Amino acid sequence: MKNMWSLKTDKLLILRSGFSLLEILVAISIIAIVFLSIFKMHNQTISMNHATKFYTIAPLLAQNKIEELELKSVYDSIYDSGVFGDNYPGYRYNISIDDVDSEFLGYAAGDLKKIDVTVFTDTEELSYSLRTYRFN
Repeated sequence: MKNMWSLKTDKLLILRSGFSLLEILVAISIIAIVFLSIFKMHNQTISMNHATKFYTIAPLLAQNKIEELELKSVYDSIYDSGVFGDNYPGYRYNISIDDVDSEFLGYAAGDLKKIDVTVFTDTEELSYSLRTYRFN
């Protein structure tokens, strides 16, 4: 009797060995979802790295342009734009210097200049603006 029982269980084990098509499809679906999540996370990490690099360098470049203007000591109303050269490829800037009109400041506002510096990428995807005021 024991032999008969073991033959039936061996036969059942042989019939049940392997994976069904449904089990394989579920496993492949889970693996696909995991891989898509990893690839999306990787893409976000690269994008955040690019933005972090820009927002680290852009304030320094904007401050550098303001320092260049201070060295010239001339704050005429100008609108200028350009690139930062080979040291910072892909970075561009716009500078605007305007007079300040203020009733509150009265006569002192005549010598006050508003300086706006905007640093942005070539694709204009990211931008950083810095505004300061200087007496002429």
